[in-house]
Amino acid sequence: MSVNYAGIALVLNCGSSSVKYQVVDTTQEEPLAVGLVERVDNHAEAIQQIIASLDEPGSGVTLADLTVVGHRVVQGGAEFSAPTIIDDEVEKKIAVLATLAPLHNPPNLAGISAARAAFPNIPHVAIFDTAFHATLPEAAYTYAIDRRVAAEHGVRRYGFHGTSHSYVSRETARLMGKQVEDLNTIVLHLGNGASATAVKAGKSVDTSMGLTPLEGLVMGTRSGDIDPAVVTHLARTAGMTVDEVDTLLNRQSGMLGLTGYSDMRDVNDAIDAGSHEAKVAMDVYCRRIRGYIGQYYAQLGHLDAVTFTAGVGENDDVVRAGSLEGLEELGIKIDLERNAGRKKQPTLISADDSRIQVWVIPTNEEREIATQSVAAVS
Repeated sequence: MSVNYAGIALVLNCGSSSVKYQVVDTTQEEPLAVGLVERVDNHAEAIQQIIASLDEPGSGVTLADLTVVGHRVVQGGAEFSAPTIIDDEVEKKIAVLATLAPLHNPPNLAGISAARAAFPNIPHVAIFDTAFHATLPEAAYTYAIDRRVAAEHGVRRYGFHGTSHSYVSRETARLMGKQVEDLNTIVLHLGNGASATAVKAGKSVDTSMGLTPLEGLVMGTRSGDIDPAVVTHLARTAGMTVDEVDTLLNRQSGMLGLTGYSDMRDVNDAIDAGSHEAKVAMDVYCRRIRGYIGQYYAQLGHLDAVTFTAGVGENDDVVRAGSLEGLEELGIKIDLERNAGRKKQPTLISADDSRIQVWVIPTNEEREIATQSVAAVS
């Protein structure tokens, strides 16, 4: 059973050109403050803008009351498997791990350095996207390539969206009136980036993203699972460089590559307008999800719930229905009326006679980061 610690956390999610932030009192349901600094050229200046905003009268925040600063860090590698209090040595290790997440860890680290300078007397905690998946069994994280090569270059499954999968799996248990340790859940985090995770007794035992966030489900601009030989095939026949293939698979594929749209709302509009390409793309998208549900059902052995979350999962009833179509024999059956429309609150969408419950639960990664950060310093 988890222990709820009380505290106030400033949560920072630092990207290359923006910094999202929230101030969360873990004893209150709603955040004290929410904000975004865009067009960031200098993370130190962005942190100062945040401080100035929170210092304004009526902000609802007293900076002196902060317990901790919690930082989202995408890649923790095999080094970090839990919330970690940040010191100079931890910063150096996060920098080394940038080879596994070159687009994410450097701006995460820049935000950490700037925030530690701005708040030198408050503990800072790194919450890693990969940490929730540190419980993966060896057979789940091991790729079938030469072990020496894999070990030398850190090639293994790490998984991502860990804070979301952790929060949503725990919320699923709470809403079902059970302890998370007594529940097996498949969490479907479907946004522009998308991942599926099998959660057994509160622990991740399999997840769809791998060494990078490219593997797994079809996404807004990412291909998801693909024959690795596509890379060498395009290099040989199209003369594409490694960087060009990387751009293709990460930024020009997925729903964008299939339809011209990365936003699922536009894809649905195209389907309604009679687009064959959009309809096929939606079928590919949902078919991939169904495949992972079946795979993880088999890995778990027993399944209590399937939960949708994130932008697409919370708002697209077409995707939810399509992802579970034909799974009635597995004990998964949704109620079309319950499923209809966007879900801003936790909603049970399975039919009364569905053996496995199906939920839509809005994710709250910032609150999860705040909760874990406060616990780490309590």
